[in-house]
Amino acid sequence: MIFHKTKLFYKNKSGFTLLEVMVSLAITGFIGLGAATCIFQVLNETSRNNDYTAASRNAMNAALWIGRDAQMAQTVSGSAGFPQTANLSLAWEDWNNSSYNATYSLQNGNLLRTYTVNGQSTDTLVAGYINSNPNLTNCTSNNGTLILTITSSVGEGSKVVNVTRVREMTARPQL
Repeated sequence: MIFHKTKLFYKNKSGFTLLEVMVSLAITGFIGLGAATCIFQVLNETSRNNDYTAASRNAMNAALWIGRDAQMAQTVSGSAGFPQTANLSLAWEDWNNSSYNATYSLQNGNLLRTYTVNGQSTDTLVAGYINSNPNLTNCTSNNGTLILTITSSVGEGSKVVNVTRVREMTARPQL
C-alpha cells in the first residue's frame, strides 16, 4: 500500500531532461574555464613580480655598495671601461693613514667586490644578474663626479625584466 501511494505521488514527476543536463554542464564548464584562466594569470603575474623584485634589489644593491665606496674614494680608476674592459677601483686613506681599496669586477653576471684594508683582502658577492651590455651597465667620471648606470636582468626569453638604476656620486675632497 505504501508503494502504491509513493507511485501516485511521483506519477507526474520526472527526472531532468537532456537539455537541462547539457545546459548545466555548459555553465559549469564556463565557470571552470574562467577559474583556470584566473589562476594562470595570477601565477604568471606572481612570477613577473618576483623577477622584477629580484632585478630591482640587485641593481639597487650594486649602486649602494659602489656609491658608498665612491663617496670615500680619493682616487678612482677604471671607470671608463667598467665593467666590460676594466675593473672599477676606488682607493682612499683615512685619518690614521690606513689604506683602503675597493675593486669591483663583473664575472658571469655577478658583481664582485674585493675590499683591501692595509693589505688584507676580502671578496664579497655584491649583486647577481647584472647585465654586461655596455649600453645598460657603464660608468663614467666627470670632474670628480662618478656616474654609475647599472642594469639587472632577471628572467628567461621574452619574459626578461630589466631594472636600471643611475646614481651620481661625488668623491670626498682630497685630504
